[in-house]
Amino acid sequence: MTLPKVTDRDFGLMFLVMLTIAAGNTALQSILPALGRSLKVADSGVAAAFSVSALLWVIAAPYWAKRSDRHGRRAMILLGMVGFAVSLGLCGLFLMAGINGWISGTAAFLLFIGGRLIYGTFGSAAPPAVQALVAGRTTRDERTKALTLLGSAFGLGTILGPAIAPYLILGWIGHVHIGLAGPAFIFSAFGVAMVVAIYRVLPDDRDQPIDHVAAVNAYPSIAGQSSGASITVATSRDTEHVAFGDPRIRNWMIAGLVMGHAQAMTGQAIGFLVIDRLGLAPVDALQPTGLVLIMGAGAALLAQWGIIPLLNLNPRRLILIGLVTAAVGTVLTGMATSLYGIAVSFALASLGFGFTRPGFTAGASLAVGPEGQGSVAGKVTSVNGAAFVLGPSIGVGLYEVYKPLPYLIAGFALLVMFAVAWYRLHDNGVAPAAE
Repeated sequence: MTLPKVTDRDFGLMFLVMLTIAAGNTALQSILPALGRSLKVADSGVAAAFSVSALLWVIAAPYWAKRSDRHGRRAMILLGMVGFAVSLGLCGLFLMAGINGWISGTAAFLLFIGGRLIYGTFGSAAPPAVQALVAGRTTRDERTKALTLLGSAFGLGTILGPAIAPYLILGWIGHVHIGLAGPAFIFSAFGVAMVVAIYRVLPDDRDQPIDHVAAVNAYPSIAGQSSGASITVATSRDTEHVAFGDPRIRNWMIAGLVMGHAQAMTGQAIGFLVIDRLGLAPVDALQPTGLVLIMGAGAALLAQWGIIPLLNLNPRRLILIGLVTAAVGTVLTGMATSLYGIAVSFALASLGFGFTRPGFTAGASLAVGPEGQGSVAGKVTSVNGAAFVLGPSIGVGLYEVYKPLPYLIAGFALLVMFAVAWYRLHDNGVAPAAE
């Protein structure tokens, strides 16, 4: 049975699915420090809301990917978008209840965490099915380009969410103040619209043959861009299982864990840093925070889309340059006292991480042969996702002890990793493609 070719309409819809899931999550992440401060919730409690969600994403995504292979892509895309819409809708209701004083701030956040569990558990069903659907309906020549474009939608969403979140704050509706809960409600409405569009546009594919495995995507976060590893999974047919401890990739995995945790620690604390260093009311800090996050994302994209292709560096050099740059940027971010200083320093750190992520992905890939590509790509995605399980809570917990602490520790860890990488990471002599 021949699979139908993916149409421009279907691909456009899949692009919007990936964009919406990433943008909705990161928009909520960007305003949550202000929400937590407004409701008088401990900063560590705010970080825990996303750590729990990221943990469930890491656990649930492989399960839904396998179900997608057995029960059809459309069903899993619908499940993911329903989970997304329900999660954000409930989060908006719980936050609104806290904002209006109907329940305490602590109770609002505990219920909010419950809403986030739905996102992590069910929202993770859609991205693997989206990529598998497109992979199965494109020719070999079209596949990598199409999947790369889908990956860019996910990355674009992590930029777009924080950029527009400050403009989605709503005022009073009757006697109810929506306020900072506005982005949750608006993205929930986007999710509902996507569910209707998917139901009406995408054909039922339960009886169609499955030609490509579904590839798990890393958790969408304001602190990181997609590694592109899921594209390798969706386009490869690996016959070799490569373990995390395999000597060929072990040092690359360690480097990925260190770099990922440093990025997650510092990125999650940045909203609190803007509020405290600038002495702003939580609501007034939204636009400065958005500016800092946009500059960071732009710097990472500059590295991945501009500088790396221009310099044609191999993976080891990418990581070494990125580690030093990120270390300097993170330390300067922790010490900055002005919006200009925070934004420029965070952009420098993000520029460094923009080098390390593709270096890590390409280095691990080049360490094994063609038969192990899919297995290694899965490990890369797992490492990227794992960093956002504990990283945010560790970073914000350290921030509560001493504000510059997560940035100083991250900078120190990156410099130690530089020394390890200098001696332990081997140059494969091949430059990675830009993500």
